[in-house]
Amino acid sequence: MKELRVIFLLISLAIVLAACGGEKLEKPSDLDFEVKDFEYKNQDGETVRLSDLEGKVWIADFVFTNCNTVCPPMTNNMASLQKNIKEAGLENVEIVSFSVDPEVDSPKVLKEFGSKFNADFSNWHFLTGYGQKEIEEFAKDSFKTPVQKTGQSDQVTHGTSFYLVDQNGTIVTKYSGTDRSDKDDQEVIKDIKALQQ
Repeated sequence: MKELRVIFLLISLAIVLAACGGEKLEKPSDLDFEVKDFEYKNQDGETVRLSDLEGKVWIADFVFTNCNTVCPPMTNNMASLQKNIKEAGLENVEIVSFSVDPEVDSPKVLKEFGSKFNADFSNWHFLTGYGQKEIEEFAKDSFKTPVQKTGQSDQVTHGTSFYLVDQNGTIVTKYSGTDRSDKDDQEVIKDIKALQQ
């Protein structure tokens, strides 16, 4: 009888431990793009390098402050995602917004822009400090996304995705940056957890 109780206890304990362990999350892997090395300036005029993000999961997008279409909703959505990531208790997660209009978007202009959306600058970098041609090539080579500014307009054509980058600087997946809800943010949070486990 005593042996039976011990066996029952061990089985119960195994079930509890299995439940506590939870499922192993599947890492996102639908993309496999390596981010090329960079060294740019953020909204505070501080240098941000690819090496500064090593060992951290980060989310990237491409925006510009004079944008009169997609960038305000994208930045608002990123601010919401940033808030949800913090509320989920995730650490070592950075956000990087590359300006696609660097001649207009000085660090000061980018800081004013980010402030309008209550961006938390402690882990969100709005980057500039490069030429137009450089950001066009960087976006194409690293993120496989087009960036193009024509002389006739003050608007810049660019992609609207949010990119998830792993701790080694590899882009592993992307999400819509415009059409988003809290449910979509939870998907990103799940993917971040998978990369961090």
